[in-house]
Amino acid sequence: MTIDARLQELGIALPKAAAPVASYVPVVVEGGFAHVSGQLPFVDGELVTGRLGQDVSLEDGTAAARACGLMILAQLEAALGSLDRVKRIVKLGGFVNSAADFTDQPKVVNGASDLMMEVFGDAGKHARAAVGVPALPLGAAVEVDAVVAISGD
Repeated sequence: MTIDARLQELGIALPKAAAPVASYVPVVVEGGFAHVSGQLPFVDGELVTGRLGQDVSLEDGTAAARACGLMILAQLEAALGSLDRVKRIVKLGGFVNSAADFTDQPKVVNGASDLMMEVFGDAGKHARAAVGVPALPLGAAVEVDAVVAISGD
């Protein structure tokens, strides 16, 4: 089954790959890997902002991380031409805009991790970091980046 077919089966429509918000490129392909820059959470075209443990619920934070994961997939598709070139999701880095006493960053970043496993199966299992930070660009609630093993040129 192709990844496009898998996405259809799951009822997932990828967003349009977002343009960078500063001086960087969304994806660098080098040495059999695609390095995806940190992606912010857009839900229904709106950036999810706020701080977990303060004004963003765990459920909304998890949905925001999933939205970051969807944007990672959109960036990969734009850079690679097809998600079928993905051999394995190697690592995700999750950054959670957190109140000082918020400690559920791993649960938040599961939104992105679970998406990768839904889409790619065993090839979606990955190493990961889930880090609490006091602020993120544009006030985003979550940011996720990725390292992905790829096939082909």
